Amino acid sequence: MRALVVVGLLAVLALVFVVVALVRDTQSNAGTAAGCPDGWPLADVTLRERKDVKINVLNGTDQPGLARHVADEFSNRQFQVKKIANEKQIDDIAVLRYGPKGVGSAHLLRAYFLNNAVTKYDPNRKDDSVDVVLGNGFQQLATTTEVNQSLGDLGAAEAPPGTCPVTDDK
Repeated sequence: MRALVVVGLLAVLALVFVVVALVRDTQSNAGTAAGCPDGWPLADVTLRERKDVKINVLNGTDQPGLARHVADEFSNRQFQVKKIANEKQIDDIAVLRYGPKGVGSAHLLRAYFLNNAVTKYDPNRKDDSVDVVLGNGFQQLATTTEVNQSLGDLGAAEAPPGTCPVTDDK
């Protein structure tokens, strides 16, 4: 009987301790825009639908017409292609350049390169578009199945260092 009283008392104390810890939690806003230090940009980590992703396709190879061909593929997959142009040559498969408003879009695009694209975050960029620079290592975009598997492997989009994550549902 005495053992049951002791165990019951310990259970009540543990419950009180947990409730007090939760009520006094000072990190409840950590990792959200509400807990963001002053001056840090808010990074939109919402995974966008393809139809809502704006891209600029840039040819960083010596293959003429590559940007047009890949832009057509992205358009057929319902992306919004805003610009097609040439860029200085790069050896990578692709480089994704984006700002705070394009973090979620860039995350989706990484899956189309099977997470082999180099990401370049620019905290001063104001628009929500992503520059897709195709490099000499580029061969083709991933299939729908490969994209879905790659998104599963990538997990959720994360805010770049020096930013605070924000989503549409805040």
